[in-house]
Amino acid sequence: MNKIDKDLLDILVCPVTKDKLLLDEENNELISKEAKLAYPIKDGIPIMLPEEARKLD
Repeated sequence: MNKIDKDLLDILVCPVTKDKLLLDEENNELISKEAKLAYPIKDGIPIMLPEEARKLD
């Protein structure tokens, strides 16, 4: 199962901007609107490394 724990989501912030993250369940990513990055979630674990994030337009 790839679901992320909602309590974990409440405390996670973007490592670049320190802002809250939005869960994109369809793409299984955490979105940082300000940094324009999408952090992948693999096996229920968010990969919070900027170099692993996908850049958003």
